[in-house]
Amino acid sequence: MGFRDHYNVYVIELSRDVLYEGRFMKCNPGYVLGKPCVYVGMTGIDPDVRFDKHMAGIQSNRYVKKFGLRLLPELYEIYNPMRYEAALDMEVELAIDLRQSGYGVWQA
Repeated sequence: MGFRDHYNVYVIELSRDVLYEGRFMKCNPGYVLGKPCVYVGMTGIDPDVRFDKHMAGIQSNRYVKKFGLRLLPELYEIYNPMRYEAALDMEVELAIDLRQSGYGVWQA
């Protein structure tokens, strides 16, 4: 692993209360009732640290700050770490894959 290979994708489980947010639901017309709702992001720091920052309101996504529950490492650990460009692509691909699987997804 080189210096440049320190970027990570991560997935945060969101409370199902996010389903009452019109903007969230508009982006997830294929949501399957009962599937998790998640936020997908990428970071140059450890996902645990990034999650803590979200919850503390530091460069936080509003859905994560309000509805964030926990990290779901089983959905992203196999991809990390990677180069910046790969992480950008993987964030999009992972969000698309989860949405196609019926998850409710918000992507950074």
